[in-house]
Order: sequence, then structure tokens, then C-alpha cells
Amino acid sequence: MRSAITICLVPEASRGPFVFHGSLESGCRAAAEIGFDGVEIFPGTAAEVSAAVVQPLVAARGLAVAAIGTGAGWVKHGLHLVHADPEVRSQARAFVGGIIDAAGDLGSPAIIGSMQGRSGGEVSRELAITMLADALGDLGARATRHGQRLLYEPLNRYETDLFNRQAEAAAFLDAHGLANVRLLCDLFHMNIEEESLAGAIAQCGHRVGHIHWADSNRRAIGFGHTSIGPVVAALQAIGYEGWLSAEVLPWPTPAEAASQTIDSLRRGIAS
Repeated sequence: MRSAITICLVPEASRGPFVFHGSLESGCRAAAEIGFDGVEIFPGTAAEVSAAVVQPLVAARGLAVAAIGTGAGWVKHGLHLVHADPEVRSQARAFVGGIIDAAGDLGSPAIIGSMQGRSGGEVSRELAITMLADALGDLGARATRHGQRLLYEPLNRYETDLFNRQAEAAAFLDAHGLANVRLLCDLFHMNIEEESLAGAIAQCGHRVGHIHWADSNRRAIGFGHTSIGPVVAALQAIGYEGWLSAEVLPWPTPAEAASQTIDSLRRGIAS
């Protein structure tokens, strides 16, 4: 398993759960100095994470790109994949597609989290799920063309009413034949929705593709009440070899959040 830390390039998300903000170069430098293997980037546009921009920065620091988020499409533009307006849905797919292409050029997957949207108004939950399946099929195929998988993140009930629990999301992906879509299991969301973090991971091991390493309060692991031992044991049991990426608040400071994260990762994996 490899360690990653988040870098946000979106001013509108300055209060979001990302450790480093504003500068990709300084974020990569700090990540490497603290000892991370890679970075997860939350860009405002696909151009901000083009290979020409990102590759020299990560290569100079011996880092990899763990994943690239698409949430700026929602944060900046109000786009999501199950919107009632077909034009907005089309724009949402185009935005995500651009990120998938940029991520693919870097040998990395893209994440669909907040861009999944939620039902409402004339869009029932049943219809929204149908729309989501269609979008994930299309976007998953686009990721496949780059030799990558697409990451789908179930969110907690306060952020979406589509899928909140890992097993339900895994069953949805299986039922729709979305073979190239994997789950992003975010421990913060899971702390709200799951009876057992380890149990949920074990139940959907065939679908787990990425982990957001966050404590119960969205701070770095160790600043909340999450017990990481069972989580690591479950990941080892399913043969998970991917990223443990800290999508956490920069509390009490970015440097302290990053330091606490790397310490928790080393202790957890060592145990």
C-alpha cells in the first residue's frame, strides 16, 4: 500500500478537506519532504493537471499521481451527472471526461464523488440511479481507453441520496456490469454510514480501488476516534495494494495534518 496526500487547486474549495491548497509545486515539495509516495490532486480544470504541467513537478520529487478529483465541476459550475437538465448532464460528462483524459495521460484514475449529484424535483432516485449507471458506463469506457479504472465514491447521506454504503454501491456496479469502475472507500463517509469499516471493506473487496485515509471528524487519522488496526487488517485480507490517500482538513495546520497522516500510515501498515 502506498501513501498519498491531497493538493487542492480550487479557490472555491479553500475550506474543503484538502491538506495543501493553492500551489501544486509547493504541495509536491511538502509531500516529498514529509515522506509521501504520491499526491492526489483536486484541480479546477483539466488543463491544470495536464501531463506537461504535472509530470515535471512530480518527477522532480520522486512522486506519483495517486488520483485526480472531478469535484470542481460541482463546486465551481454546479454540474452533476443526474441533473434534471440534459444540457447540464452533458456538460458534467464533458467536464469529467476532460479530467479522465488528463489523469490517463499521467497514468492515474479519476474520481467521481460530488459530481454524482442527487435526486430531486422531477428526478426521482430511481431515475437518478439509471442516469448514474449510464454516465458511469460511458465514463468508465473512457477511462479504459487510457488503461485506467474509474473511481466511484459513495458519499454520506447529507451529500447524496444515491449510494451511501459500500456494499450497496458494489451491488449497483455489479448489477449494471460496470466492470471498470471501482469503489473509492472514504473512511470519513464510512464512519457515518457503516456498521463496521473493516466489515464493509471485506464485503466488497473485489470492488475496492482507492482509500481516503480520514478520521471520523475529517481530520488526519489519530485526531478522531477511528481504529485503524481492523481497517488495515481488512485491506490486507482482500489483497489491497493501492493508495491510502489523506483527504482531510488541514488541521491544526497543513504541516501537522500531513505529519500526523504519515505517522498513522506507518504505524498502521507496520502493525
